[in-house]
Amino acid sequence: MSVVRIYKPSKTAMQSGRRKTHKWVLEFEPDSPEVPDPLMGWMGSSDTRRQLRLQFDTREEAIAFAERNGLRYRLRSPHQPVIRPKSYAENFSANKVV
Repeated sequence: MSVVRIYKPSKTAMQSGRRKTHKWVLEFEPDSPEVPDPLMGWMGSSDTRRQLRLQFDTREEAIAFAERNGLRYRLRSPHQPVIRPKSYAENFSANKVV
């Protein structure tokens, strides 16, 4: 029986935007290890399901798809960042700890 991961992707560290973080993703967990290709040295595997990423609007849709197709799933809840309110004046505060 196949195992899939269901998660909501976090925002990339390279940009400040939140694109591609609103959908839930269903990915297959690897069944076989990656091995280096003898000629080129690239990492490869015989497991082609690794290339499959399905996107859903809600977590319930992703879970329903997994259950409908007889897939066991691991659900990862999204991390909610803590946003502290800041002001520009804090940069010049006399009580600032460096």
